[in-house]
Amino acid sequence: MKVKICGMRQAQNIADVAVLKPDYMGFIFYPKSPRYVGEDWDVKAIKQLPENIEPVGVFVNENIGHIMSLCNKYGINTVQLHGNESPRFCSQLQRKGYTVFKAFQIDDNTKTEEIEAYSGKCDYFLYDTKSKGLGGSGQKFNWNKLKELNATGPFLLSGGIAADDAETIKALDFSNLKGLDINSKFEIEPALKNIELLNEFIAEIRK
Repeated sequence: MKVKICGMRQAQNIADVAVLKPDYMGFIFYPKSPRYVGEDWDVKAIKQLPENIEPVGVFVNENIGHIMSLCNKYGINTVQLHGNESPRFCSQLQRKGYTVFKAFQIDDNTKTEEIEAYSGKCDYFLYDTKSKGLGGSGQKFNWNKLKELNATGPFLLSGGIAADDAETIKALDFSNLKGLDINSKFEIEPALKNIELLNEFIAEIRK
């Protein structure tokens, strides 16, 4: 199962997390997020990543030109769209050569057809918890909902995943569950990850 650690920003913390060999590392380019990398973030912070860790740019309702400009600057080929982007928008980025993760806010009222409209228009779905804002809430949604949504394609599970969830996650029986997106429950403060906690979790999830 792939592991994506999102909300990274500080160069030394990025280097320390990289030692744990996550599959993806996410960088947030959304100014309203407390984990926003900032206007003039040092490109060296992301360029230091080893080749086996894929950087992911996280965007919210951004225009394609700006996404491509930032991805070019930071050497990013995978984007995560966390806003109200349309299937056509996702498909346009795919055609330009990007791997696309499309995030959906899930609650008990989420309809499968809302997500199925994006099938073939993005590479992975990312299921997060429904909240008032566009960012992550740090809370879990009802994972039983995945039994209904599992038919829509490969997905990453997000939303309030914590260190003590490893065994429960490993017991989930969803063939389309390809990875986890973890963030706030492994932080000392926004954008600063707890290396020891991450190390224990990743070791357990990969057993």
